[in-house]
Amino acid sequence: MTVRVSLIAPAMNAALREARFDDAGPVELPPTGVHPLCLAPRVRVVSSPSGRCRATAEALGLSDAYEVEPALAGCAMGRWRGRRLDELTAEEPESVAAWLTDPGAAPHGGESLRELRARVAEWLEGLKGLGQGERDVWAVAEPDVIRAAVAHALGAPEEVFWRLDVRPLSRTTLSGRAGRWNLQLGAPVG
Repeated sequence: MTVRVSLIAPAMNAALREARFDDAGPVELPPTGVHPLCLAPRVRVVSSPSGRCRATAEALGLSDAYEVEPALAGCAMGRWRGRRLDELTAEEPESVAAWLTDPGAAPHGGESLRELRARVAEWLEGLKGLGQGERDVWAVAEPDVIRAAVAHALGAPEEVFWRLDVRPLSRTTLSGRAGRWNLQLGAPVG
């Protein structure tokens, strides 16, 4: 049985624009707005616990349909939470360099990118056991979670993580069965 997972990146907000490690602040929808999604009744809808992802799910008309999925939380940033990347680069250049180049590094005291990928991979692989009526999953997830899912699905080396760009309000679709995943990139949402 094939499982199809559509990963939707959240709308832009100040934290995302500033490269700040949190999700504070309201989401900013494009001037044309976002059209609510019309999903089949048997589609399972989940969201990252972040405020940015939940607000995006609500803007997409999914407020009554989604469940919060803890496995889709963004990378736990420890003492860097709430800080901007440019500030940290000035204050802790060696720590930031280690985090950006070593997938196992967690100088912030939170989760390494390797741990993030393992968590997301476990969630993704668990979807293959869904029942017949739950083969389509839509997930509003943080960009780092989408990067981790795509890298896992492709069996890509860990270094690929930073080479994957995830645009706000984009949709990335994975379909999988029998131990492999296929990827469809960048379809617009709505």
